[in-house]
Amino acid sequence: MSAHCQLTGARPGFGNTVSHSHRRTSRRFDPNIQRKRYWLASEGRHVRLTLGARAIRTVDNIGIEAAVARIRARGGKV
Repeated sequence: MSAHCQLTGARPGFGNTVSHSHRRTSRRFDPNIQRKRYWLASEGRHVRLTLGARAIRTVDNIGIEAAVARIRARGGKV
């Protein structure tokens, strides 16, 4: 599963882990990606979305219909 959110577009960030001796090694900051299944009443079917934790709260606020419209407006496939 790719580590990006379909709604917000959040992707991994990259940086360094800095040890006590100040040696730097590269690391990756992954978003909290989860797969959620929602009922899309307008199409009479379930949709499975790959969303970050913040995007799940956004779907709860604006509703699944508006969220799917935003995903499609970004060029995403639902």
